Amino acid sequence: MQPVPGAPPNRLGLETSPYLLQHAANPVAWQPWSPAALELAQREDRPILLSIGYSACHWCHVMAHESFEDAATAALMNRLFVNIKVDREERPDIDRIYQIAHQLLTQAGGGWPLTMFLSPEDQVPFFGGTYFPREPRYGSPAFSEVLVRVEAYFRSARADIRAQNGRLQAAFAALTPAAPAAGATLGPGPLTEARARLEADFDAVAGGFGGAPKFPQPGCVERLLRHWAASQRQAAPDLKALYMASLTLTRMAEGGLYDHVGGGFARYSVDSQWMIPHFEKMLYDNGPLLALYAQAAVATGDPLYRQAAVGTAEWVVREMRAPGGGFCSSVDADSEGAEGKFYVWERAEVRRLLPAEEYALVARRFGLDREPNFEGRHWHLHACADLQQVAADAGVEAPLAQATIASGLARLGRARALRVAPLRDDKVLTSWNALMIRGLSIAARSLGRADFEVAASGAVDYLRRELWQDGRLCATHKDGRSRLAGYLDDYVFLADALLELLQVRWRSSDLQFAVALAEAALLHFEDRAVGGFWFTADDAEPLLHRSKSFADEALPAGNGVAARLFGRLGYLLGEPRYLEAAERTLQAAWSAIELHPPAHGALLDALEERLAPTETVILRGPAAVIDRWAAELARLYAPRRLVLAIPGTAADLPPALAAKEELPGGVAYVCVGTHCERPIEAFGRLVQRLRDGTVA
Repeated sequence: MQPVPGAPPNRLGLETSPYLLQHAANPVAWQPWSPAALELAQREDRPILLSIGYSACHWCHVMAHESFEDAATAALMNRLFVNIKVDREERPDIDRIYQIAHQLLTQAGGGWPLTMFLSPEDQVPFFGGTYFPREPRYGSPAFSEVLVRVEAYFRSARADIRAQNGRLQAAFAALTPAAPAAGATLGPGPLTEARARLEADFDAVAGGFGGAPKFPQPGCVERLLRHWAASQRQAAPDLKALYMASLTLTRMAEGGLYDHVGGGFARYSVDSQWMIPHFEKMLYDNGPLLALYAQAAVATGDPLYRQAAVGTAEWVVREMRAPGGGFCSSVDADSEGAEGKFYVWERAEVRRLLPAEEYALVARRFGLDREPNFEGRHWHLHACADLQQVAADAGVEAPLAQATIASGLARLGRARALRVAPLRDDKVLTSWNALMIRGLSIAARSLGRADFEVAASGAVDYLRRELWQDGRLCATHKDGRSRLAGYLDDYVFLADALLELLQVRWRSSDLQFAVALAEAALLHFEDRAVGGFWFTADDAEPLLHRSKSFADEALPAGNGVAARLFGRLGYLLGEPRYLEAAERTLQAAWSAIELHPPAHGALLDALEERLAPTETVILRGPAAVIDRWAAELARLYAPRRLVLAIPGTAADLPPALAAKEELPGGVAYVCVGTHCERPIEAFGRLVQRLRDGTVA
């Protein structure tokens, strides 16, 4: 079969997305999503085959090798369709629309690769699926058969397709949240209900929630930690919430989800025991998990949590940093054409690499003395035996056993570095970088690691230099090009991260940047009629649907982060507009929050800080004094507290902060919500005030 005469060639070679570039040599006449591609479909009245994926996606690679690299299949695609390829990480707005459409059309969950067939005149999908095999298997027809049948249906059933498209557009319209009910009162009910539902879904054996495949869900774990922290002053603190959070954190950090050799967490576990991961590593998972483990290390004192946090941060700084200071997006699951090949081991190889005393402890701790756990012939390291028991069995003290195991893992890491590494997607995404900046900032503060602050500050400078243009953010940067208008997540995640970084070290320009981001979000994303924030800006490309989502997905909901951000900024700067924006967002989301509280973790955090306002501690004085005070306060787990050490040399302070004058011996200003108390000049009195609410 030949392409349509005059059909465009594959146009992906001019893109910057590593995922799109992976397909630039396909015989498929791929087009990026663009006005030109959409106009071509309309002009030739050919349906659009929309394929959405990302560079680290295993099944995307499989479908590419089977179908998109096959000349016969490509010829069929080129003759029947206008073929558009989208990187879901660059265009989450497009991906979100067609994932929802897939669920509405098929009544099944989506995923990647996503394969949708769109009407050329309005880009409304009339058929879709995810992965289609080249030959009939897995209960799916062959992809070539799907292509022929879909195109034939498009030609023979236009009236039916138009009717279905109308129903689908009506369904999208119904997804837009309605105006909040008049007189709706925000209350603590969803916080209590979320706690109860998380317990009902809790896996009491392996931790986490639900069964396989099992995802980390850091927002749910943080909700349990915050619930426990809020109960500390009650007669009976909620120790069960702490237990559920701790078991989950322990099982994930000891399991195969965590890379014991190189650090960092994989995307999810294919089993319910956290043993075998889907091996891709995503920046957007590791940022929140880094923050969570650093917070848990402070809350519990457990050295395992500190170890997981440090290992994750060091992996990110070592292997994910792009030239100039930003962070790359992901690492592929595959290498040399096989998933997980980079990460798994043969027992004989490990025995050869390690001295006998190291091998004995590593093998016992990580299951090399058991049957293979990966594809029947390889071992993926996960902690099978308790460290204390491993030490006792070997007749050594636990610290020595731990040091010996660490030495063995480092030796394995040096050997693994000689393997063919998985591909790294080196585009820099603003929102994902913001999540990592937040994680590094919390880790720097909580664990006393100044190098993590340096990495976070470098990433902020990179984003401001490369992606902040004329008062607006771009979403992605690669090869010297910043592209695509920023989304809500880009603005509010970055402003939120800046507030965390300001708690590690003060830089007035960072506060100014956070305020500029907040103002841009209000101007271009806020739904001023109903409340809350749209995912795309008011001047963004018109698509089938403009979404406004309140529920957390793989990332925390932008509306939830926005509500918490505007609440905190409003109290910090004494800005009523920000507090009103936070209140309107919670009101707009209230019916959704009440319906399913655990799905709205980011909004629950904002709700908690609305009902029990943020405690803001401003430290003023010589840097040496107030930095010491701040370091001591960072040893306390207080998720609703902001501590900002602003030295006397700081310039360009907003009025609300400039009014809090420094003293030579240091002074603390404690504000709860909009109420600020008398200055406290002694650190001991400050600690007493923060501990029990009184000052001697």
